[in-house]
Amino acid sequence: MAVQSGLESFLEEGDAHRSRRIALIANQTSVTRGLAYSWDALRGKGLDLRRVFSPEHGLFAVEQDQEPVSEDAMAELDLVCLYGADAASLVPGPAMLDDIDLVLFDIQDIGARYYTYVNTMALFMESISGRGIEFAVLDRPNPLGGASVEGPPLHTGYESFVGVFRVPVRHGLTAGELAGLWKKERNIDINLKVVPMKGWYRAMMYGETGLPWVPPSPNMPTPAAALVYPGMCLLEGTNLSEGRGTTTPFELAGAPFLDPECFARQLNGMNLPGAYFRPVRFRPTFNKHGGAVCGGVFTHVTDRRAFRPFLAGVALVKAARDLCGDAFSFLHGVYEFNDTHPAFDLLTGGAKIREMVLAGAGLNDISATWSDYEQEFAERRMEYLLY
Repeated sequence: MAVQSGLESFLEEGDAHRSRRIALIANQTSVTRGLAYSWDALRGKGLDLRRVFSPEHGLFAVEQDQEPVSEDAMAELDLVCLYGADAASLVPGPAMLDDIDLVLFDIQDIGARYYTYVNTMALFMESISGRGIEFAVLDRPNPLGGASVEGPPLHTGYESFVGVFRVPVRHGLTAGELAGLWKKERNIDINLKVVPMKGWYRAMMYGETGLPWVPPSPNMPTPAAALVYPGMCLLEGTNLSEGRGTTTPFELAGAPFLDPECFARQLNGMNLPGAYFRPVRFRPTFNKHGGAVCGGVFTHVTDRRAFRPFLAGVALVKAARDLCGDAFSFLHGVYEFNDTHPAFDLLTGGAKIREMVLAGAGLNDISATWSDYEQEFAERRMEYLLY
């Protein structure tokens, strides 16, 4: 039997909310089991849906990463995007909530600290603190499962739109659980409600939920892409292509200056759990190295439960640096409205990993810098678990 999402449960109790003035934070992943969009389903129940807020990429995930979104008008929908040309656009203006007493959050997350949809949720929660507005998370599965945590902490001074929650990169929480953590640890004055899923358990991967997969963003076409994302997103902070402009983003990685056979041999020699790296050549149609033939690897996950995506991503960056020297580089410049630190540091939550890669440190030494934190967080998160 398929998992029942929080949206389905909320719709079942729809009559209890007929007097509410509702805003919805959603995108195209906000669907019923029959693939009806939530905004249509809510209005079909006769509920007073006054406004829809969309996250990065827009309501239908049209725009690429870091592209300001200007939503097209939709009949009978007051549509506002929370991702514009500057950081101020990431939160709603106070007047947008004057006629609202219930906000629903219903977006499929990916399970990585830097995936921005739950960061939109966190900033929205802060923006309504003290206003007497109820905030309800219609919970959905963590595609990576909820049993494992992996990766370094977010260090003070490295906060950004890809670093809001003080959790590991792979946190193993649902959006509803993250909301509970955020409310308590930030002391946010809101009435938080989580509408839980039914039938989901922590060891469950997305393919086991029975739910349809709707791509949450333009470069997250499949659950397989989501599985490698917590590590391969690190390539956004380097001059390696993360496969944007191909049909298998994040599973592909490479650059014109890489020898694919040497690259794959180096990575497979690290004996990373649950992964095999196949040498490939590919030509991105846009983004980094658009139009050029890249040598690289395709990441095959051979054991989903053993696979450690963040470790694999760091290993890939290290292998590229070790093989290519200064031809490989970390990028500098504006990244998610922030130019204080290199993008790679914003993603990893600090400068340590980048510095160790540049110094030629071994992978075991690098991974040892976050292993204690993983255990610490695994214990800290216990009070927030709902499943």
